[in-house]
Amino acid sequence: MPSAFEIPPGELTVRASRASGAGGQHVNKTSSRVEVVWSISESRALAPADRAWLLRKLASRLTADGSLRVVASDTRSQLRNREIAMERMAQVVRAGLARPKKRKPTKPSRSALRARVESKKKRSSIKKQRRLTSDE
Repeated sequence: MPSAFEIPPGELTVRASRASGAGGQHVNKTSSRVEVVWSISESRALAPADRAWLLRKLASRLTADGSLRVVASDTRSQLRNREIAMERMAQVVRAGLARPKKRKPTKPSRSALRARVESKKKRSSIKKQRRLTSDE
């Protein structure tokens, strides 16, 4: 997946509604809460492998039809909340597309192998000495 991945603006649905909570008359009169929805399952911007990966990684955040929903009601400004919601959407998708690095198995060093064998021999000799003294 290229790092310059962009969600086509035509695939995003932006809705404004009245925010809840404190704010007095302003909150009752203005639609400053912004909700951005992107249908991952229907997106043409994603390769099939990336779509499957995102659907699996973001399964807990998706709606039943495979859409990702992000809401922002942080400020009194609808425009600012829209920007915040778009940035949150980008962060969620970026984090979802990130694939973990493959672990490269390493060999223990020769000295580590030698030290392991030595400790086993030492432990063995301690136990052997116990057997010899307990027979008396």
